[in-house]
Amino acid sequence: MLYLLLGAAILVFLLWPRGRTLLKGDGWRVGAGAASIAAFAAAAYATIRGSWGTGIVLGVIALWSVTEARRRPVIRREMVQPPKPELSLSEARAILGVGPEATLAEVKAAYTRLIQLAHPDKGGTQGLAAQLNAARDRLIKRRS
Repeated sequence: MLYLLLGAAILVFLLWPRGRTLLKGDGWRVGAGAASIAAFAAAAYATIRGSWGTGIVLGVIALWSVTEARRRPVIRREMVQPPKPELSLSEARAILGVGPEATLAEVKAAYTRLIQLAHPDKGGTQGLAAQLNAARDRLIKRRS
């Protein structure tokens, strides 16, 4: 029994993460692995001593702990887009290349000409197409 306790103390010393708590980050996996080793050792000891029921229960606990140590947490990362400030009229005009006195037809013509060049299907980027759409929407909304 003394050797079992000494072995457990050495195991905890070797597996204890340096400079952080045991259960922080991925440390819970190390803790579950250490717990499974300790439970397997205790199950073996109890079984050798003739306590089959305790040995089986500790063996099941050890197997469960091993599966927990191997399991990776599910990390769900969703892209959260920050709210975009609305374009000013001067920014929208600069993006489309129209002047302050541009008519609705001129705005639509400038948008059509530029989106044909910047559309993602034509080799452009989604960001540039989004800027063109926002500029068009801003200038058309001003007219309405």
